[in-house]
Parts: sequence; C-alpha cells; structure tokens
Amino acid sequence: MSAAGEGSFRELIVERRPGAGKRRTALLVCITISLLMMLPLAWLVRSSMMEMGQIFIFPPEWIPQPFRLQNYPEALTVIPFFQYFINSLLILIPTVVGTLVSCSLAAYGFARLRWPGRDAIFGILMTTLMLPYIITLLPTFLLWAQLGFIDTYVPLIVPHWLGFQVFFIFLLRQFFKNLPMELDEAAEIDGANPLQVFWFVILPISRPALLVVAILSGLNAWNDFLDPLVYINSSDKYTLALGLSQFTGLYTSQWNLLMAASTVIIVPVLIVFFLTQRYFIEGVTMSGLKG
Repeated sequence: MSAAGEGSFRELIVERRPGAGKRRTALLVCITISLLMMLPLAWLVRSSMMEMGQIFIFPPEWIPQPFRLQNYPEALTVIPFFQYFINSLLILIPTVVGTLVSCSLAAYGFARLRWPGRDAIFGILMTTLMLPYIITLLPTFLLWAQLGFIDTYVPLIVPHWLGFQVFFIFLLRQFFKNLPMELDEAAEIDGANPLQVFWFVILPISRPALLVVAILSGLNAWNDFLDPLVYINSSDKYTLALGLSQFTGLYTSQWNLLMAASTVIIVPVLIVFFLTQRYFIEGVTMSGLKG
C-alpha cells in the first residue's frame, strides 16, 4: 500500500473511531464558552486604552484608534494607587495566613480526630453556608463599633483567624479525610501527639489543598469591596477595590482611567493563577467528595 493510501486509511479509522465526533463537539463547545468568558476581559483591556468618547460608541470598536497608553500613568497618579496597594497587602497577607491556620486546624479536628458530637457539630457548621452574609453584617458591625475598631483593619482581618470561611473548612476536611488513617497511627506509635501529627504528617502532604485555600482567600481579600466600604472611613486607609470607586462620581465618571486601573489590579491575580494553576487544579481534584 502506498504512503498516500496508508495516510487515507488512518484518517478513515480516526474518523470512524467511536466517540471522536463527540470529543470534537465537546472541544468546540469548550473553546466557544472560553472565548465568551474572555469577552469582559477583552472589553476591559480595550477600554483602558481608549478616550472617553470611544468606549461606549455603537457599534463598538474593539481596536482603539488611537491607542491612548497615557491612561495608565494617569490612573496611577489621579489616586494614591501605591498607597492603596500597600493597604490591600496589609489586609491580604494576615487574612491568608489566618485562614490557613484556623481552617486547617478546624478541618483536622473534624476529619482526623474522634470526639463526641463531631459530625453533628460539623453539620450545624455547614448550615451556616446557607445564611446570607448581608444578614449578619449589621450585628457584626455593631459589635466592632462597641469594641472601638471602626476605621481600622481589625474587623477585616481578625474573623479570618477564627475560622470565618466555613467553605474552606469543608474543603480541607474533605482532603484530610481522603488521606490514609495509617499515617496518623504510625506517627502515634512513634510517640507523636495530635498536634505533631497535624504539623509534621498532615500539612506537608496537603500542600495542594492549602494552596487552593490560599489562592481563593487571597482573591476574596484582594477583591473585597463591601467590608472595607463598611468599616473604613479614612481615605488614606482605602484598599484598591475601594479606591477604584473614586473614578466614578455623581456628575461625571472617568471610565477610561477606571478601566486602566482595573487592568493593573487584575494583572497580579492573573500572574499568580498562571504560576499556580497546576497545583490549584490538583488541589481541587484531590479534595474529592468523600464523606
């Protein structure tokens, strides 16, 4: 058989392979959905390099004419951008650390330790996920006001050191439950107490799940607008998410500068995700749904 004949024969086999058409259709659907999901980001980037009059014209122009790159330096100087950046980091870093410490300890207790009422208390804890956050916002605000912590970062940080993110407790618990109990038993035979088992055995092999929690909690803190709006009054303590609101006013809005500043804020998030996406996917996959 000639080379051309072999090539045609192989193509015919591939075409008739069971499920090949379904896989191509699924791939096409995934690509289409991905492109649709990227449209808001593309709109943001193109608007960040346009003049005000170009952004909302119809039909929309996707390529700026001309490219107005000076929107970026203007956006970073109109507001104290770098001060807000530092403020955001002052909240983000202790928030992520507190979430990892409190949620991992709580998850370890629910997953690996045996104590009366463990499953019942965990079930009650899960019901709080159905409680809208806005319902608890007012009494929580009154509590922090009575303690004198309004216009400080304390209400934005301390709850995360107390297991505030119930979903992360659930996520880590599921991961910990998938680990063999023989690991704990071997460590206990060697004389390790539960805290030593947690620190030297469980945590080192739970890095993918911990990384998922760190990324998600960091994103929540980085993008949080409501809590800083409620608790922060001084403009010099604004976070980046809150500082962006200064581009919009009652009578006018600097949409091109807002888009430029928003693009700059998104860049660190994209960099972190692309650098850690393999570990992120691994952590979510390995968490599983084991009861």
